[in-house]
Amino acid sequence: MDLDTLYLVINMKKSKTVEEYISKVPKGMQSKLKELRTLIKKIAPKAIERISYGMPFYDYKGRLAYFASMKGYIGLYIPPPIIADHAKELQKYATTKSAVHLPLEKLPAALIKKLVKARLKYNESKFIE
Repeated sequence: MDLDTLYLVINMKKSKTVEEYISKVPKGMQSKLKELRTLIKKIAPKAIERISYGMPFYDYKGRLAYFASMKGYIGLYIPPPIIADHAKELQKYATTKSAVHLPLEKLPAALIKKLVKARLKYNESKFIE
């Protein structure tokens, strides 16, 4: 288990709501998480918000996005293929197959909106009622 995952598991394991999760992170990070939460809720107002895997999770016609407080950054987790599809725009960020490490200094709101909207459209295209 890497240190970031360990930090997440130790510090956030018992949160039952997003409000509780945010209240448990260091004070300096709380406003950034609230800002990220507001962005996601504005983009996907019909998404269901809950805790999954110990972090805030948004469900809209499938997995939409997760976020987590990490040591030194905020993790924004959006299931594949969204990160790969936007690789060129994400070159200056650390990424994995399903994550972007967001800087604590200033959240890239336009980029976050673009990524979440892309996943929203992806989910809508795959959803069968």
